[in-house]
Amino acid sequence: MKHAYPVSEDNQPACGAGKGLRVLVVSQHFWPENFRINEVVDSLRSEGCDVEVLSGQPNYPHGKVFRGYSAFGLRTELHPSGYVIHRVPLAPRRGGGGFWRVWNYLSFVVFGAILGPYLTRGRRYDVVFVYAISPILQGLVGAVFRQIKGAAHVIWVQDLWPESLEETGFIKNRLALAAVARLTSFIYRRADLLLAQSRGFIGKIRAVAKYNIPIAYHPNPGDRLLGREDLGESPRLILPAGFNIVFAGNLGTAQALDTVLDAADLIQDPDIRVVLIGSGSRSGWLGQQIEMRRLSNVVLAGRFPPEAMPNILAQASALLVTLNRSAALSLTIPSKIPTYLSAGRPILACLDGEAAELVQDAKAGLAVPAGDPIKLAQAIVQLKNMPEEERESMGAAGRQYFNAHLAPAPLARELIEHFRCAVTRRKAPAIAT
Repeated sequence: MKHAYPVSEDNQPACGAGKGLRVLVVSQHFWPENFRINEVVDSLRSEGCDVEVLSGQPNYPHGKVFRGYSAFGLRTELHPSGYVIHRVPLAPRRGGGGFWRVWNYLSFVVFGAILGPYLTRGRRYDVVFVYAISPILQGLVGAVFRQIKGAAHVIWVQDLWPESLEETGFIKNRLALAAVARLTSFIYRRADLLLAQSRGFIGKIRAVAKYNIPIAYHPNPGDRLLGREDLGESPRLILPAGFNIVFAGNLGTAQALDTVLDAADLIQDPDIRVVLIGSGSRSGWLGQQIEMRRLSNVVLAGRFPPEAMPNILAQASALLVTLNRSAALSLTIPSKIPTYLSAGRPILACLDGEAAELVQDAKAGLAVPAGDPIKLAQAIVQLKNMPEEERESMGAAGRQYFNAHLAPAPLARELIEHFRCAVTRRKAPAIAT
């Protein structure tokens, strides 16, 4: 089947932007959980879109349903900004073990597909937009809404399946991985447009989709609150004097936190400190390791609300991003990188592939290979010993790159263009090859 609309050589749909679209965002996780999609919704609304959200009961990252919500709840609520959020029942992650994680994923798919249409009865949408962090199964909910509502179905792929399952060891059986690949292909083929969060994803997505589904590159934007001169009230965390390299975000298995601790163990300079901000599946392990290894230069600061982060990142001497060494992760651009760029602080990237190239191309910091604690430790010391003007120059270059390529408002307008193109494709008659 040929495309219903032209696609340019760099995979960007070649059609005009528009406003006033009725968009249903499908995301298992949403406010008051802290995910990038929260700010994407704000940006879309700022550009004139009429946005509603279909989500589950908030329980991330600790696996306990937030106060004021119920795992078995079925409700429509109003966000403080004035838009509608539809909530379906969701099994909480609890301790994050394999059984509860799978049940958590499946419960959103089942209840989203069955009860989501009930909650949104009588409502019309032009676009159903799936924010596809793992698992890609959320795309099944979008496919149901595409069928029932007649809306264009757009999936924003944030994680590659089945590659991520194989490389994290979550699934090792080859037959099971092949089955996941077939299911992923089935989900992709139900979309009118697939968006890839990194250019490296495009070939992998096309190989799994197998059919000529349009695919476009659309990166994660940075934080709307960062890059502003008015940082507001004093932060709840004041970093101590010295050279503080700050890691902010999910403390999970993919983040190569063992590499971070090994690097800290190698650093002899008492003025250097690694500050870990966030929470995740490895929070407990980190606390145990820091105590057992007596790593006085590593601070496990905990989790802070999004509104506190601009002030905290502004205090950092440098910002750290790490990932494990793997083929799939080398194609990924962590969502914290745009946020780091917008913060205007030098970046130290201990990872491979496209994300490392982005930091280097932006002249925003240093990049070392994933999983190499020796080179990471050396790079930290190198950053600390640099003239302050050189570090400030890196931070300024990063913010300039952010403003040119990853600022929320221009990316929201590009996303609206993608939506318009998908609507055109949805309405156009199929053209036989």
